[in-house]
Amino acid sequence: MSYPIKQLSQLCDIAIGRTPARKEPKYWGKGNKWVSISDLSSKVVCDTREEITDYAVNQTRCRVVPKGTLLFSFKLTIGKMAFSGCDLYTNEAIAALHIKDKKEIDGGYLFFALQVAKLLGSNQAVMGKTLNSKSLAQIEIPVPEEIDDQKRIAQLLGKVEGLIARRKKHLQQLDDLLKSVFLEMFGDPVRNEKGWEKEPFSKLLVDIESGKSPKCEARQAEKDEWGVLKLGAVTSCIYKQEENKALPQDVNPVTKHEVKAGDLLFSRKNTYELVAACAYVFETRPKLLLPDLIFRFVLREDAGVNPIFLWKLLVADSQRKKIQSLAAGAAGSMPNISKANLKQVLLPVPPIPLQNQYATIVEMVEGLKARYQQSLTDLESLYAALSQKAFKGELDLSRVPLPAEGLEIADEEATDIEEQQPMEPLLELPAPEDLAVLQTAEGRTLLLEKWLNAWLEQLGDAPFSAQAFMDAARQRVSELAEDEAPDWGVAEYDELKTWVFDALEQGRLTQGYDDANNRVQITAVKG
Repeated sequence: MSYPIKQLSQLCDIAIGRTPARKEPKYWGKGNKWVSISDLSSKVVCDTREEITDYAVNQTRCRVVPKGTLLFSFKLTIGKMAFSGCDLYTNEAIAALHIKDKKEIDGGYLFFALQVAKLLGSNQAVMGKTLNSKSLAQIEIPVPEEIDDQKRIAQLLGKVEGLIARRKKHLQQLDDLLKSVFLEMFGDPVRNEKGWEKEPFSKLLVDIESGKSPKCEARQAEKDEWGVLKLGAVTSCIYKQEENKALPQDVNPVTKHEVKAGDLLFSRKNTYELVAACAYVFETRPKLLLPDLIFRFVLREDAGVNPIFLWKLLVADSQRKKIQSLAAGAAGSMPNISKANLKQVLLPVPPIPLQNQYATIVEMVEGLKARYQQSLTDLESLYAALSQKAFKGELDLSRVPLPAEGLEIADEEATDIEEQQPMEPLLELPAPEDLAVLQTAEGRTLLLEKWLNAWLEQLGDAPFSAQAFMDAARQRVSELAEDEAPDWGVAEYDELKTWVFDALEQGRLTQGYDDANNRVQITAVKG
């Protein structure tokens, strides 16, 4: 089943904002929120970097955008969206989409539909394409005839979007943790307030190696093929083996340039903002080669430097900026950092036991990050699959609950089942017949499901909290297994989320809104 297609102008009155003259100081100052594209960083916008005065509104006839209106950027950065969290004004790169008939199109649905919408008469997605007021009006939107189906689609995609946002937040928090621990243990590497002895980089190195960049195929290498890394493999300062291009079959690989676990890689050439990215290779697939734009640092065995510590030292903000300042290049070319200049950089070298202690922390956190990253990748794949099916009319929406009346999506946190809830009464989690189930992933999964069902049966009218249940499960495992308690964490919590979503769809759990505490509330359905 496919949905009827309508143009955006049939669904919305499109109002484009304006920028009051910058040269008139009376126009700029406290008074009215004024949105530019840089303000569209979350699902709801009300705080803005700039404001315009009442005088500007009156003199330039700026049109107010009411609270709850969907905003859409159609110039410069195309397709950024947010709902207005208060009455406000926008610049001329942002269109306010005023829905003509709320019985025909739901605002939450429109938010998601625009992410996959097509240009009129084209198979090209809107996102990233150049638009003007005419092409903006002609954007094609699939519109389910039942408004409740639109709300269900928005509800479903919003849940997954919320989990994606939470995963990204967790990853950022872990990155921030490592930075904080580094500064606590070693201080700022450039200011060197802890007074560590500094050594020129050359004293720590046996060599700085680089590879070659033959003309490659415009695709990623298959697992049994040789490939050459792209700059993107290290740009984020995290090694990404999927960022590679296939080596042509008629080109012989230079095997000494193959990337190995334990390598420390460094981008010698890129834009000024991205050059000097450094990444440590914890693990990698075979048959990937260094390009000539990426260095590999070969450390002396007696250098007294842990490579993981060195990685985090080189990506520390102040140290990286110091190294980036060495980049040079002719006009029109990307800046380059030479081996000679790099070898002259002075680096603090704390005692090796302290470096090793920090490296152990990094390995633990990076292991957790890897699991979170895989979860994020899985969620993004799920979102893409659900989105594709939803807008083609291929999803069975009958099991998707409608959002509670009056419950608006305020931001990515509002859709997350990990909301803090009042603690449930003390409930019993029955012991398994055989404690051996605690020592296998499959056994723990089955036990966790059994405990969840028991928890819901005992819950009564009390609200359900995923966090409280998980805390109780961890405590019960600790009691049962004593000194041999397994480490429960990300995998089990993700499994729990899946069950909660299934229970919501099957009607065993219901979602409502707690007006008193202003939050989503999940409760068990009796019978």
